Amino acid sequence: MPGDDLIRLRIALTAFFALDGFIFAGWVVRIPAIKAQTGASASALGLALLGVSAGAVITMTLTGRLCRRFGSHPVTVACGVLLSLSVALPPLTHSAPALGAVLLVFGAAYGGINVAFNSAAVDLVAALRRPIMPSFHGAFSLGGMVGAGLGGLVAGSLSPTRHLFGLTVIGLLVTAVAGRALLRLDPPAPTPAPAPAPADRIPREGLAPHRLDSRTRTLVIVFGLIALCTAYGEGALADWGALHLEQDLDAHPGVAAAGYSCFALAMTIGRLSGTTLLERLGRTRTVVAGGGTAAVGMLLGALAPSVWAALLGFAITGLGLANIFPVAVERAGALAGPSGVATASTLGYGGMLLGPPAIGFMADWFSLPAALTSVAVLAAVAAVIGFGTRRATAN
Repeated sequence: MPGDDLIRLRIALTAFFALDGFIFAGWVVRIPAIKAQTGASASALGLALLGVSAGAVITMTLTGRLCRRFGSHPVTVACGVLLSLSVALPPLTHSAPALGAVLLVFGAAYGGINVAFNSAAVDLVAALRRPIMPSFHGAFSLGGMVGAGLGGLVAGSLSPTRHLFGLTVIGLLVTAVAGRALLRLDPPAPTPAPAPAPADRIPREGLAPHRLDSRTRTLVIVFGLIALCTAYGEGALADWGALHLEQDLDAHPGVAAAGYSCFALAMTIGRLSGTTLLERLGRTRTVVAGGGTAAVGMLLGALAPSVWAALLGFAITGLGLANIFPVAVERAGALAGPSGVATASTLGYGGMLLGPPAIGFMADWFSLPAALTSVAVLAAVAAVIGFGTRRATAN
């Protein structure tokens, strides 16, 4: 593929990553308003949010097959349309069961587009032979930051219905423009490797995926577990961060919405510098250091007695988690193609989407701050797994 086409492909994929983060953040900052509208308790809201989890996980298990049959580019565009349309549905509901039903559709679109554009990004990483995957996820975080910031600005002036319908219009426009470019470009072929990798090392970008033997499957699952531990934190802060600031620390709704914005900004900074970090530290050190940093940051964010200290904790958590998930998904894709991306994404986004309902139940049993400390525990687990598999993931 010519260099100009690779640049256009990277721009189009970046637009879809950013759109995904923008729409998702726009939804999550309105969760407190939707909770009040439906009159749901914390546990009932957690069950409703399980609709997102169920829709996403079911779709993720199928999207890898759809990408192999139809291509990752058309599947990305189709899911972009569905995601944009479905985000307008939650504010039309007035009960927790109805909310759960429409979130099932939203979750299906969200899960599908994440597997599809991650598969497309893995192909591009292989062709370029550079660890640029964090830059795509940086675009997701940037979109999330903008979406959360916009949500905070309009929280007091626009109803959730008008706000989320506006996201639908923006989403369809971006999908029309970026999707047109994406559909014109075929996935790039990986650059041939100059020499085979040693037997005890995972192939770098551009190498053909290993056969799906038992060792490869095990490594893909390990990467998926690392992704799960870290994505759990993203989901928890997205769905419960604003509520924690508003309910436990008496923050203004606009300031509470800024909590996720701080988290997303920190992740954006971490991911935009992720390529340089990976080239200097390597994947194992990046995962271990990131997990430890996120664990410390989330303990501060969950247990701090003031709003500003909690916001600082959210930012530190974002910096720590920034590059762990992209590394895990990219490695799984390099090993097993779309199937590896689907497996790691299913486990990873399963953690992101199953985490919030779990937080809801723990909040009812204990308290929301105590429930949020589980994010720190799983971030530390990710660091331990990364250190324990350092020989298999040597780089």
